[in-house]
Amino acid sequence: MTLRKSLITALLVGATSITQAANAAPCAQGTCDSAWKDADKGKVANAMGLAKDYARFLDGARTELMTVTSAIKMARSMGFSEWQQGNRITSGSRYYIHNRDRALTLVIGGRDDIAKGVRLVASHIDSPRLELKGRPVDNAQGFALFQTNYHGGIKTYQWTNIPLALVGRVDQKDGKMIEVSIGLDADDPIFIIPDLSPHTARDQMKKNAREVVAHEDLDPIAASGPHGETAVADWVFEHLKETYGIDAADLVSAELALVPATRPRDVGFDRRLTAAYGQDDRLSAFASLKAAVEINTPPQTTLIHLADNEESGNVNVTGASSTFLTDLIGELLYAELGDNYRQPHLARALRASKALSIDVNPGVNPMSPGAWELTNAPRLGFGVNIKLYGRGFNANSEFTAWTRAALDARKVPWQTSTYKVGRAGGGTLGSELARYNIDTIDFGVPVLSIHTPYAVSDKMDVLALKDAIAAFISHDK
Repeated sequence: MTLRKSLITALLVGATSITQAANAAPCAQGTCDSAWKDADKGKVANAMGLAKDYARFLDGARTELMTVTSAIKMARSMGFSEWQQGNRITSGSRYYIHNRDRALTLVIGGRDDIAKGVRLVASHIDSPRLELKGRPVDNAQGFALFQTNYHGGIKTYQWTNIPLALVGRVDQKDGKMIEVSIGLDADDPIFIIPDLSPHTARDQMKKNAREVVAHEDLDPIAASGPHGETAVADWVFEHLKETYGIDAADLVSAELALVPATRPRDVGFDRRLTAAYGQDDRLSAFASLKAAVEINTPPQTTLIHLADNEESGNVNVTGASSTFLTDLIGELLYAELGDNYRQPHLARALRASKALSIDVNPGVNPMSPGAWELTNAPRLGFGVNIKLYGRGFNANSEFTAWTRAALDARKVPWQTSTYKVGRAGGGTLGSELARYNIDTIDFGVPVLSIHTPYAVSDKMDVLALKDAIAAFISHDK
């Protein structure tokens, strides 16, 4: 009887342990705890200090154009100078190269020749937003409304009744470029997409989420009228001409976006979280730039690449599907080898390279945990996530093992991330990099509410990602 009781007790304890394990976060590096749990005062101070820099960065980086401008200023302050064609990369060199003002690459000279391969860290700097159409203003019931299209996947109803800023550039036929920023300063007007009040929304409330607000109806108020005898839409064009020197036809050659005008803010009594627009994926861009500060002379020359247009499929000359990166590596090889350079040198260098593709992932939401398969879901505060999509893009097992060794050597907290089978997905730059025959692995950090106007990240995860990037660049085995 005693033996039977012991067996029953053991089975019950075992069943309880299995249940607890199923409900726990995935174990990585031997721990299943939040990085906050054992963080000493120094690490907490580092995370909090980094988060302040991060908030300032996001506040001034609302689009890829603004991000590249901010990143170049940061790079120059870190000792980077603009690369000129023919500059040879030597040990410790620090250069930046921008691609049409919308993408940016930092180059840090390594100990080995470029012919022996490079380390590549890539993320994107575009975020979901609304863009003005070529003929962007129309009259509607006494209002002038902006006509918009959307960039990246969005839930349309989340873009109503929030303050929006108009930012971007207008290029004129004579070569003049006019920068536009309206709505970010406290004294600026903002733009807003008015939704129906509960009193008049009975028919709207019968619709499903996809239909509540149509994409074609994401039209912010640009002005209200009339203005004397002038129709309100015509007054908007007159205002643009008088204030900025912009003609209606100039808006055809413009890149103007409506983005949330909200400021980054701390979340919760403990202030461990950051709420801000644009964290997908300027979080990874910021962490990459900060990691570059810590790197003096890496084993291999390192390229930190900030790409455009990931949210629209990596398209265009500034997206990751462009040949810009391979062309640049070829230029660097030519500067190193001179007239001895041949195409096989580039192919061999790419084959000997290692790439880290970074993009944020949806973290477990406390309000809807059922959206995840929790044993393989990334949790805020548990560190970087290695993406193991299974049916999607994956690094091979030996490269994953190499990456684990790099992270563990620097005691970087990490976890894994896999979507529910057949229920979710997401793209990154990884497949574009792997196309060049470069060993590539996908990283991220968990973020709540990505692709919304106001996402939430954990400050300890931002620090972990910065440290993980530095570990990837510096690992010498």
